[in-house]
Amino acid sequence: PLDVHLMITEPDRQIESYVEAGAAMVSVHLEATTHIHRTLSLIRALGATAGLAINPGTPVAAVEAVADQIDYVVVMSFNPGYAGQTFIPNSIERVGAVRSLLDSVCNRAPIEVDGGVTHSNASSLVNAGADILVAASAIYGDNDPADATRRLRTAALNSDNQKKVAQK
Repeated sequence: PLDVHLMITEPDRQIESYVEAGAAMVSVHLEATTHIHRTLSLIRALGATAGLAINPGTPVAAVEAVADQIDYVVVMSFNPGYAGQTFIPNSIERVGAVRSLLDSVCNRAPIEVDGGVTHSNASSLVNAGADILVAASAIYGDNDPADATRRLRTAALNSDNQKKVAQK
């Protein structure tokens, strides 16, 4: 499935084009839209899975108003703009806080983490509640992208996390 993360202002103007082009999952930034309920409804009406992305400076509590209406959450672990930035360490706690918030409304929506994901933090992110890890520089910045992918997968699915994944 094609997962499209729209890091743009006024995402409602572009969503239909991305879904028509084959996007199965579309996430928008909470900070980029005035009417998040309407935007999430539009994504679903077009037949895609509706995701909500939050920047590192956005309080997790801001997700609460739509916590029962989102299909997945993208926790940005560095500020959007360009690849290769440094991972913000408190992102691990933010993933746990998002998981707790979603659980409080009985929403098992997956949590995606985007920004600075590497084999050294993948396990901690999964332990905190992440289900989807987005890795660009960790894969494509390596001399052997296939091996980098295997290392990342191994780190994410260590023995503790294998139990967690099996329980889902």
